[in-house]
Amino acid sequence: MRIVGGKYRHRLIVFPDDMEHTRPTKDRIREAIFSALNNIDNFNALDLYAGSGAMGLEALSRGAKFCAFVDVSNLAIKVIKDNINNLKINDNEYQIIKDKDVNALEQFKNKGQKFDLVFLDPPYEQGQYQQIVDLLISKDLLNENAIIVIEANRNVNLENIEYNKKKEYHYGEIKVFIYWR
Repeated sequence: MRIVGGKYRHRLIVFPDDMEHTRPTKDRIREAIFSALNNIDNFNALDLYAGSGAMGLEALSRGAKFCAFVDVSNLAIKVIKDNINNLKINDNEYQIIKDKDVNALEQFKNKGQKFDLVFLDPPYEQGQYQQIVDLLISKDLLNENAIIVIEANRNVNLENIEYNKKKEYHYGEIKVFIYWR
């Protein structure tokens, strides 16, 4: 796997050797997502189910100023740290949290952190997309023009929120939804 664009373009990244729990986003899907996002300079990003950290690393490569990586797996956290070290990313550009999604969101709330760009790609069978987006909003973790990118294996329609679906992509069984305020 590699970084598709930006300052780390073509640099290789590793991913957890645990295909039962980790499903890295393919290069062509990341390329489509970031092409749709356009300019993300100076964004604060959140890679909530980070796995290898590919989405957050791609964001940092393309101009995001900060990315928080969250995963519950020890193996994923080790891989994210290895990728960050290999890319020589500065300490002030990232945060790594090994915890459950709801616990990490509470930590962000307590620290007053907010995000411009959120990647939600949980294990498909655990994808409580509406619940997590509701928590992002209720905990006031999103900046005014925040963008939410969801990868799923089914249709996702967020309800009762002030977001519009901007883009939708289909790659076989994989579906990508990009929402913005």
